[in-house]
Amino acid sequence: MAQIYLASPFFSDEQVARIEKIEAALTQNPTVKDFFSPRKNQETDNEPYTKPWATDIYHIDVSNIDAAEAVVAIIDFEGEHVDSGTAFEIGYAVQKGTPVVVFHEKTGTVNLMIGESLHAYLKTPEAVAQYDFKTMPTSEYDGKFI
Repeated sequence: MAQIYLASPFFSDEQVARIEKIEAALTQNPTVKDFFSPRKNQETDNEPYTKPWATDIYHIDVSNIDAAEAVVAIIDFEGEHVDSGTAFEIGYAVQKGTPVVVFHEKTGTVNLMIGESLHAYLKTPEAVAQYDFKTMPTSEYDGKFI
């Protein structure tokens, strides 16, 4: 069973609803041992949104990416660009050699750096709930790139 890091923006109600669906899917997935969701881990001893708080959150998130056997990254975004924090988490995982499973519920283009670096591309919460994190099958994004 796998330890998962869940990368995603959570700045709007739409984004939170999407991440909640993926948290539920990961909970249902029998090949997932546990997962770390940064949106549920924003508390430190420091005042929120200060430099000390940001430093704490950065180190917590990076250490959890380091501990992960795979990263599930939600790349649905508002506007024209992926969330910069999610992009960082994807890039960090790829550099470490940790497989990245991308969840992309909306239609639209995918940045070529993400599309070319992903291990698997999934479109539905059901696919996340059924994905085998033990064997890690690959699947490519085959749409338009930006």
